[in-house]
Amino acid sequence: MKLVYKEVPVEFLSALPEGIKYVQKQGKDFLVIEQLYCRDGHSLMADHVRLHGEPSVCLDARIGSRQGRVFVDAFWGSHDKLYSFLPAEADLHSITEARCPHCGISLIAPRECLYDGCGCLQAIVLNLPGGVNKILVCAKHGCPDHELVIQRIPEEITRRVRKINYFGEFHDDMFRGI
Repeated sequence: MKLVYKEVPVEFLSALPEGIKYVQKQGKDFLVIEQLYCRDGHSLMADHVRLHGEPSVCLDARIGSRQGRVFVDAFWGSHDKLYSFLPAEADLHSITEARCPHCGISLIAPRECLYDGCGCLQAIVLNLPGGVNKILVCAKHGCPDHELVIQRIPEEITRRVRKINYFGEFHDDMFRGI
């Protein structure tokens, strides 16, 4: 699970939204999600499960016929995850039904994924502090599309941040060659 560096726009760093922090590792800039909430205000961060040394994002998820907890790496653009269950091979590109692990409220909302070849019409909505800014993640399991919706940062800047994917297209090898 090695992070590969992608440049973070300096314009984004100068207006960093609440809930996202800037860290340096080996002299490189990275964005890390430090606070996320469901729409009812429950924290989605799991301090007890850390990826790359940071608390992970915890979701209850159903992928095809399997369900359980998914812990997602908080480094923006990383697609590393830990599962409390094993998704079936046939379900690896199905829609992820995500819920808050505290209250069970659905985190799914309508949104057309613009990632080339995906076509999913749903997203997982993760709210940053204050409930105005959010992160939208394509609900199709394996799609790398994710988007920041930040009110005070121009869309051209958030579009550049959106393109940060540390592990490339559709990289979600659950077992890393084990």
